[in-house]
Amino acid sequence: MSILVYIEHTEGAIKKTSLEAVSYASALGEKEGKEVVAVALGKIEDSALAKAGSAGAKKVLHVADEKLNDGVIQAHASAVGQAFEQSGADTLVLAKSSLGDAVAARLSVKLKAGLASNVVALPEEDGGYKVRRSIYTGKAFTDTVITTDNKILAVKKNAVALKSDGADAAVETLEVALAEGDFAAKITSTDKATDEISLPEADIVVSGGRGLKGPENWNLIEDLAKAMGAATGCSKPVSDSGWRPHHEHVGQTGVKVAPSLYVAVGISGAIQHLAGVNASKYILVINKDPEAPFFKAADYGIVGDAFEILPKLTEALKAIK
Repeated sequence: MSILVYIEHTEGAIKKTSLEAVSYASALGEKEGKEVVAVALGKIEDSALAKAGSAGAKKVLHVADEKLNDGVIQAHASAVGQAFEQSGADTLVLAKSSLGDAVAARLSVKLKAGLASNVVALPEEDGGYKVRRSIYTGKAFTDTVITTDNKILAVKKNAVALKSDGADAAVETLEVALAEGDFAAKITSTDKATDEISLPEADIVVSGGRGLKGPENWNLIEDLAKAMGAATGCSKPVSDSGWRPHHEHVGQTGVKVAPSLYVAVGISGAIQHLAGVNASKYILVINKDPEAPFFKAADYGIVGDAFEILPKLTEALKAIK
């Protein structure tokens, strides 16, 4: 038996979340004595796929059909399902994502596999197969027991240490049979935000709130984000006021993020906003109000005026580069 990892890629490279999934599978493989094999779909160079080996994959199966480039869910589910059966796997590991969730749900039915999403730890296998999951936007955990022979584990972002000391993986072409019905749904156009870094995928996010006092001051957020290699976000009042576009709204009713570092500037910390960011690994809050609720959820805090702190912080970051 082996463990199959479904890896996603963008702009010619494997996504960090998928490398985390490979790292998780590598640790699971060591625990269960199983080989880790990954599968990638669509156009990407073999040299880029070989880097999955650094996270612990021994081999990457590449279905290079360019019709899979668009991420049509049914087609991806069909291809990954065939890779699962051909590789003799009994466990599928993938990163929790919008595409991954949809593919996993379909494969759960197709493969008769128990599915656990938002997984944060390796399963306990004494007397069953118990998987720990994050629930309520990271505020609590629950243990789920999977009783089926086949299993699907969707790993939560930032829940796993990224392994990076492995050798390059071997890359092999995999042929699968895709039916016309797999492409019954068609993606006719894709509109991407013009941001340099995608907010849901960002490893660092710098967000601003009404403490910035107006859209004319947003350059302070953008300059800091650029110096940190971060995406920019905002609170709901800011997007509702038209200071920033709604796709930058971070929170329970906006984009939920889970970066390694979330920087909140001039945001008080309403519970709806916290629900969208509390999966972040670390939170830094900058606010001149020491009683701002956000400080209770922060790992680090700076009490002070953003208009004084942000330029100094940006210049300091530029100086050390």
